[in-house]
Amino acid sequence: MSNVPWHEEVVNFVQRFAVMLPNYEVACEHEHSNCVLIAHKKFKVDGRWHTWIDFDKFIELNNGFMNSGKTQKFSAVDYMALTPDWAVFGHTQQGFDPSETRWHRKKPKEDNGGC
Repeated sequence: MSNVPWHEEVVNFVQRFAVMLPNYEVACEHEHSNCVLIAHKKFKVDGRWHTWIDFDKFIELNNGFMNSGKTQKFSAVDYMALTPDWAVFGHTQQGFDPSETRWHRKKPKEDNGGC
């Protein structure tokens, strides 16, 4: 655990990295998982991120693809879904679903030597 970066360190790294990628931006974060998503700007429609998957639409499109002898093509844009505000990078929830219980530690965990 001593080698795991803090979420702020991951965010800083990803922000610096995203600047080097044309057509990509920092889109989402989940502090608890220490994850930050860089997404292609094609998933940002009218200023709002669509980084989630509409699984019903995906299944429908995939069935159409399979039933057409694999000629009816589709792409991720066809089944993208709006990202909830709480998951968008920079939101105060930092990726925590407000309908779930979030626990905050009151004091730092005691160092037990990694055991």
